[in-house]
Amino acid sequence: MIALLLLQAAVAAGPDGRVLGHFPYGDVAPGELVDAPTGFGLHGCRVRADMLPDLQGLVAAADTALGPGSIRGLSCHRSIERQRGVFAGGGQGTTEDRAISVAPAGHSEHTTGYAIDVAVRPSPNCPDIEACMAATPQARWLLANMPRFGFELSFPPGNRQGVKWEPWHWRWVGRTADAPGAARARFVFAKARAAFPADPGLYPPLRIVVLSQPEPPPLPAPPAKKKRRKPSSSRP
Repeated sequence: MIALLLLQAAVAAGPDGRVLGHFPYGDVAPGELVDAPTGFGLHGCRVRADMLPDLQGLVAAADTALGPGSIRGLSCHRSIERQRGVFAGGGQGTTEDRAISVAPAGHSEHTTGYAIDVAVRPSPNCPDIEACMAATPQARWLLANMPRFGFELSFPPGNRQGVKWEPWHWRWVGRTADAPGAARARFVFAKARAAFPADPGLYPPLRIVVLSQPEPPPLPAPPAKKKRRKPSSSRP
């Protein structure tokens, strides 16, 4: 493990700040974290206070549509120190191999307090944080309804960021740009959202704004009318 941590520390950041494909994120101040709704976290779950109202609404809607306890918080805020251990224990292979499914310390969306890994219950024959969860009715409900509560899927199938498809990983950016706390969340994820859009994601509709318009070409001149010659008259 020590060798792996040293390798991670030695990896240089790219021109956009990414390390092993992941953008950098600072840790949230402990005073900005609150407990998730009672019974939601499987192993405890703390999130940013800004997102709590939407998370409460999401859990209530899921309980009504799917049954109580159908969605649970598998992993919520993780400190940078905690993420260091998660990365070190995140499977076999090189640091590059691990980074496909686990972000290195200081580069996980979980450290922001805005990201949640969602587990579904029941989940027959499918372990948590495996792509097979996408076939469950609960996951299909999440895909259709999470944006209603300000969440977007960070790592959709085939994303160009090079992170594996994670149908369980959702980040909160607010239902609208002017929702309470949304501006700060969208600022935190601005680079990631611009370079690798979420799907489903929360983006304003495209607007076409005409700043200038070329002058229309001049109309061709109408053809000149030919003068008709009068017939000549002669006297007998």
